[in-house]
Amino acid sequence: MLVRLFLYPMPNLEAWRLLQTPPLPGALNMAIDHTLLESYPLHPQPTLRFYRWKPASVSLGVAQRLARDVDQAACAELGIDIVRRPTGGRAILHDQEVTYALVIAVNHPLIGGSSVVEAYRAISTALCAGLAALGIAAELAPRAKRQQAQSAACFDRLSDYEITVGGRKLVGSAQARRHGVLLQHGTLLQHADLQRLSRVLRLPPALSEANLAQRLVALDETLAEPPSFEAVVAALIGGLEQTWPVQLTPGALTHHEQQRAAELVRDVYANPAWTARR
Repeated sequence: MLVRLFLYPMPNLEAWRLLQTPPLPGALNMAIDHTLLESYPLHPQPTLRFYRWKPASVSLGVAQRLARDVDQAACAELGIDIVRRPTGGRAILHDQEVTYALVIAVNHPLIGGSSVVEAYRAISTALCAGLAALGIAAELAPRAKRQQAQSAACFDRLSDYEITVGGRKLVGSAQARRHGVLLQHGTLLQHADLQRLSRVLRLPPALSEANLAQRLVALDETLAEPPSFEAVVAALIGGLEQTWPVQLTPGALTHHEQQRAAELVRDVYANPAWTARR
């Protein structure tokens, strides 16, 4: 358990806002993160949010093709929502996991300046410190030559500096950048239901459940006693504060942010036209 010893930022520590929201539908989760990205210039304080999804949802990357990559009938049969993210990357089935969203200035010195891959490396390094506290020997995937995506699934292939255990992907990441502000999404698997994943995503025939299992890993495979959502979040917070000179201070969405998120649910993220735009 993470114990907080002070209520106010210590000298020389940058105060970041910490949000921990209850499980929410996919459209509202994406609307909140969009709102945080959009409103950052008005209140330029980094925000880190941890959350879950209810019901389970497939999220598409902003440029991904819905009909090509997602089996909509299977999602409906299984009670799984479909939403399109504001960030890039490929599809993820959000179910038993810890999701985070970090909103921060692109030029913030802690995340490596303007380079996308350097931001991945800085954020992944801090997260690995938290995973180490759980007893997980996590590593960063090396930089590699640009590869063409082979399937619809995010966890099919490693990207530069994503977090791995034994060479298998543990955390999937995606980014969006607007007006000098960065939104990074990350998904840390607590359990991977490969059968369900294979049903809802249109994967190539060569990518069997057995092959997919060799490419991704979940917390319940790495630890004898898998930690709770709350324990994982506490460890990640501790790792970030250990790695960076910041203090994460619990906060809440402002009234304006709540209103704007509701507008974005109605006009964008729960709008079938947005979900099916590609």
